[in-house]
Amino acid sequence: MPDFPLTISYTDFEPSPALNEVIEKKVEKLARFSDRITNCEVVVSAPHKHEKQKIYHIQIRLHVPGTELIVNREPEKNYEHHDIKIAVRDAFDAMVRQLEDFIQKRRDAERG
Repeated sequence: MPDFPLTISYTDFEPSPALNEVIEKKVEKLARFSDRITNCEVVVSAPHKHEKQKIYHIQIRLHVPGTELIVNREPEKNYEHHDIKIAVRDAFDAMVRQLEDFIQKRRDAERG
């Protein structure tokens, strides 16, 4: 578990302990990028079915001093997101990129 509060919630289907473990490992990876993370919220949902398959929607809110980084994967744009593990992977990959960009901009600002 990370050193900061992590909230994982599910809408439209039952919580999954196995998926919670996957998400916790992804959040731990984020924590290695920055020790300034103060909070993380992950919402997993399957708002509607598309052609008889659920398409998963992952939202991540990562709080760091001075800002909130948000990933809001739109399932309709990627049909691979009928696989929940791919949806989670893609959302966390996007958050890693945002966090790296945030850290780099902060370093650049500190240098002047």
